[in-house]
Amino acid sequence: MNATQIEKNVTALVNDFNKEEFVFDLLKAYGISKTTITRLKKGDFNLSKVEGEVLYKSKLLFKEVESGALLNTIDELTKNTDALKHNPRFVIVTDYKTLLAKDTRTGLALDTPILEIHKHFGFFLPWAGQEKYAQKNENYADRKASEKMAKMYDILVQENPGIYEDGGHNLNIFLSRLLFCFFSEDTDIFPIEGMFTDTLEQHTQKDGSDTNTFLDRLFKVLNTEDNSKEADPFDKFPYVNGGLFRDTIVSPKFTKEARKIIIECGDLDWSEINPDIFGS
Repeated sequence: MNATQIEKNVTALVNDFNKEEFVFDLLKAYGISKTTITRLKKGDFNLSKVEGEVLYKSKLLFKEVESGALLNTIDELTKNTDALKHNPRFVIVTDYKTLLAKDTRTGLALDTPILEIHKHFGFFLPWAGQEKYAQKNENYADRKASEKMAKMYDILVQENPGIYEDGGHNLNIFLSRLLFCFFSEDTDIFPIEGMFTDTLEQHTQKDGSDTNTFLDRLFKVLNTEDNSKEADPFDKFPYVNGGLFRDTIVSPKFTKEARKIIIECGDLDWSEINPDIFGS
């Protein structure tokens, strides 16, 4: 089955959305046979006995969850050694409003409204034998960036137990702000190359204890039109319009290792990195 037909199939799934059949319709859209789908429904091929879960060997681990539990659940599933021994290519969780997915081979992730999944049909092309995203991520800079961000994410989740209390909304905003800063210091949005990483490294403790307060202040500065009254080094950063820094959120606590990874991320050349590797 070619990519054009798959895109049509996934679009049809969205147009005739049925949450009871969603995971089966999704597999069918990528060419999984009706016979296999029937046996999955009956439980013959479903290796999970947990209600609301589908574990199909080498293909997927799927779980439906309540709203607000998406990030916590996908984090748990991607560490579930009993399930992962069956090598599911994708881990997928959804509350039928939002869908989160992770490619267990490449480490890439997807976060999308479920009714916009057709816009990301390429993410699941490995089910049809097409390694589109793996090819995109052969770029060394892309691969290193995704690896570093994934490692930092894992540490932040571990060190901040309440990080999912809002369904992960603030964490998503926080990570988006970090990515913006990385790209901005290498693409002339910030006036000095490397200024975000250099400033963080020079003005925070090596143990990471004040990294979150530094970032809170910087994010506030980036949302302030007149920074002239700010003390050095914050007065060097420009006002960023567009709303990314508008809402006040509390940055997660950092460890020595998480701070180190931020600096290592900043040392990459983000002008060579494709932002699409981080999903939406």
